[in-house]
Amino acid sequence: MAESLIQFKNLRKRFGDNVVLDGVDLEFFEGQVTTIIGKSGAGKSVMIKHIVGLLAPDSGEILVRGRPLSTMDREERRAFKSRVSYMFQSNALFDSMNVFDNVALPLRERRKTPEAKIREKVMGLLDILELPAAADRYPSQLSGGMQKRVALARALVSDPEIVLFDEPTTGLDPLRKNSVLAMVGHYQRRFGFTAIMVSHDVPDVFYISNRIAILDKGKILFQGSPVELERSGNEVAAEFLASLENLENDLVGLVGPHALSVALAEEGGQSRPAALLSLADVAELRSGIGDLATHRVLDALAGLARAKGGEGALLGRTGPGEILCVLPTGGDASRFLDAVGAALGNGEAVCRFGAEGLFASPGVLGAPADISKGCIEAAVAARASVHELGRMRCGDGES
Repeated sequence: MAESLIQFKNLRKRFGDNVVLDGVDLEFFEGQVTTIIGKSGAGKSVMIKHIVGLLAPDSGEILVRGRPLSTMDREERRAFKSRVSYMFQSNALFDSMNVFDNVALPLRERRKTPEAKIREKVMGLLDILELPAAADRYPSQLSGGMQKRVALARALVSDPEIVLFDEPTTGLDPLRKNSVLAMVGHYQRRFGFTAIMVSHDVPDVFYISNRIAILDKGKILFQGSPVELERSGNEVAAEFLASLENLENDLVGLVGPHALSVALAEEGGQSRPAALLSLADVAELRSGIGDLATHRVLDALAGLARAKGGEGALLGRTGPGEILCVLPTGGDASRFLDAVGAALGNGEAVCRFGAEGLFASPGVLGAPADISKGCIEAAVAARASVHELGRMRCGDGES
């Protein structure tokens, strides 16, 4: 079970007559992504500024591993702050510095790290974030997505225990939002830091967060997992979840009627006996949008297959994270599917859709990746043109 790393206890903060934090109780757990959501001006950024000492509470306590921050001496506070990094919503890159110097800045400010070690550390991190070729370029020469990665590299170069993300997707379009958050989720798991993020929009963060807290009118109305949030019945949460539903509709639309009509289009004036739809790299999809959304996207794919193929549709794995659907569309579909099933020959990893859809067979997603895609292609080569719907990926490529 994750340990409580930082805890707010009855935290209060006001600016003049404006009460921003009114008795806030909140925990941040080690190695997890916790997101604070709330409307603009709710005080989310004020909360995280307390963690790094940019603001001091009027009353209440901030505990670090159970110890009040107020009882630490100057050196202990300095040591704690050195383990915390901050990624600003504007990236805050220096235009006059190239990528290497921007990322190296936190190490050079300490004045204790030899330049050779700085170069080794920075170039190693740029390599991990797929930026080595950009080391000598300037921020103005980079795409928005690359600038975000440079900002993340600078936040990670000092090996922080905690990284604070202040509205990292503000001003970005939905595609870039998804890309940036997939990046944050991926590298948080890779490096293992504790991430604390603030946002005013659930779709920005819902699928990469372990825990979500809602700040409204100075109080924490909810804290818990995304699934617990959905089930909470909280009226304020319902407002945020309404926008979440729009995002899910977009995701499910990836396997919607338009894409299916392309897959089922006639070839040479004749209908294909079957269409093959490929959902590629489920692990990457899950990394980008989370378990819950992945479940829904896959369930939508299952529903699509049932609607078009009834009980005759097949689902199989073609790799560690790739799912392939076979939808019968022509009069010869029954014999075609029998041929495919015989060629696959693995009842554990291939199932016909039942009334419960994709998850009627618990072993499907957890089955070994022992179905050869070549085997499927061989089975259908003489009977149908293999059509791939397209590879659904989240956070892949430049933005």
